[in-house]
Amino acid sequence: MMHRQMLKAIIHLDMDAFYPSVEMLDNPGLKGKPVIVGGSTERGVVSSASYEARKFGVHSAQPIALAKRMCPDGVFLPVRMWRYKEVSQQIVNLFFTFTPLVEPISIDEAFLDITGSQRLFGHPEDIAKEIKQTVFSETGLTVSAGLAPSKFVAKIASDIDKPDGLTIVTEENVRDFLNPLPVNKMWGVGRATQKVLSQLTIYTFEELSLVPVKILEHTFGKHGVKMHLLSMGVDDREVVPKFDAKSIGHEDTFARDIVDIDRLKTELLSQANKVAYRMRTDGMTGRTITLKVKYNNFVQATRSITIGKSTDDGLEIYNTACSLLKNTEAGKRPIRLLGISLSKLNLPDSSNQLSLFNNDDVCQKKKKLNTALDLLYKKHGEKSVRLGTLLNK
Repeated sequence: MMHRQMLKAIIHLDMDAFYPSVEMLDNPGLKGKPVIVGGSTERGVVSSASYEARKFGVHSAQPIALAKRMCPDGVFLPVRMWRYKEVSQQIVNLFFTFTPLVEPISIDEAFLDITGSQRLFGHPEDIAKEIKQTVFSETGLTVSAGLAPSKFVAKIASDIDKPDGLTIVTEENVRDFLNPLPVNKMWGVGRATQKVLSQLTIYTFEELSLVPVKILEHTFGKHGVKMHLLSMGVDDREVVPKFDAKSIGHEDTFARDIVDIDRLKTELLSQANKVAYRMRTDGMTGRTITLKVKYNNFVQATRSITIGKSTDDGLEIYNTACSLLKNTEAGKRPIRLLGISLSKLNLPDSSNQLSLFNNDDVCQKKKKLNTALDLLYKKHGEKSVRLGTLLNK
């Protein structure tokens, strides 16, 4: 079926029960159980609860003591923010492979403007489905998505069908989608504002849109004008990328610890290619290559080296990482996590242009190969072209 190209296509992506989902990812034995992540003491509060726990009435910001009374068989776990940030960065890196216009707004949600991605990846609906599938295949986590012509409508849409949902709102049906919704679905409408609106017999978006804007401005000031516009789906805010990375990397936590050195090198080769692809997608190069190793006892080791010339080439990153691997206990101690990152980033400039002499022919061939690989990756995904060494992964 042919789709008409959307003039503006914004996706809001919201990870499903993110903290508990990461805990289940690291400990599959928790799947299907009511998992509550939060403060470690009775005076703490719930940070996030799995959908199984929410059936008992447990929700975020709730006192832990109350959550334990409501769900006595729940699995209560402390917050591991370092781990959630780690997975969050991995997911954001995946988003950047679809568009450079990525605006993370919290650790578990982001806006993506995919308007300019349609020629490369197809219709926005197909892109949204591909993003969801990519996140699941790469991390094992599900994400709910809202696709709409504006950030405001996309944000509301992503919450309609959770978990693992996709709600699409076209330009033509924005009003039909918003009209029946209660006003508390709107940003900035808290209990106090909702109480005043109810005194004006305003309970839905449609009722809010029908009130003369002068009345809303008189009652709420500038916020009243903004609410009136939002009630009709009018939101001209752009997706503002917050990409100010000091490093670009990729790492994996293995389901089973790895001791075999050849298997570790195979993992490194896969990671190096993913990092290189991300570097080229963002138009960046880097000079400092860092290897991260975490042993099965959770002790972490990092090894770094700064090379003479910035790179975005996967094979060069891989070879450097392998030399760093020799300075660890890889092959002797079981490893549960492995990762590669590049820092000292910079945009390509004249100092990084290919030399006119010496190995120019080799460099030109390498650049052409990487360009061809990137086109295939973008069109068919990261697994479409793989080095022979990776075929068993």
